[in-house]
Amino acid sequence: MNEFVHLRHKPPTDLAQPRELVLAIPPMRSNVNVARIIRAAACCGVSTVIACGNVKIDPRISRDGEQYLDLQIRRSLLPVLKKLKSQGYPLIGLEQTSNSHNIHEYTFEQKCVLVVGHERDGITDEVLQILDATIEIPVWGLPYSYNAATATCMALYEYCRQFPHG
Repeated sequence: MNEFVHLRHKPPTDLAQPRELVLAIPPMRSNVNVARIIRAAACCGVSTVIACGNVKIDPRISRDGEQYLDLQIRRSLLPVLKKLKSQGYPLIGLEQTSNSHNIHEYTFEQKCVLVVGHERDGITDEVLQILDATIEIPVWGLPYSYNAATATCMALYEYCRQFPHG
């Protein structure tokens, strides 16, 4: 017989240094998606999330994740991304494009911005033009892409897998 004891809410794994990943979210159709992304970002130790639009976070969905990170609400994503790029942050789009890298083969830079695509419209053309790279997650069935929050969770986890200590 296995001796597993159910342990809920184990303390978080310590990071040797703060994560240098910034998460950038466009205006989303669903505040549920935003809350799910916030929860995942907090669980991954992301320090800064920039969200645009009329953001309303449901704490029952986010599990109060917004209290554990710097959540910045902005009107528009493009000016913020341009500023971060000028500060040396590579901009990585989570989007299916003609030259997207398969996430399984992509090596993140430790200091970067992960730009999430809108649920239906993806990343706008003006933002696509300033990105340094795009990554996509393979899909083996239909529909043709993952939900925006689900894909963001997978990308955050891959980043954390590559940089487990911060």
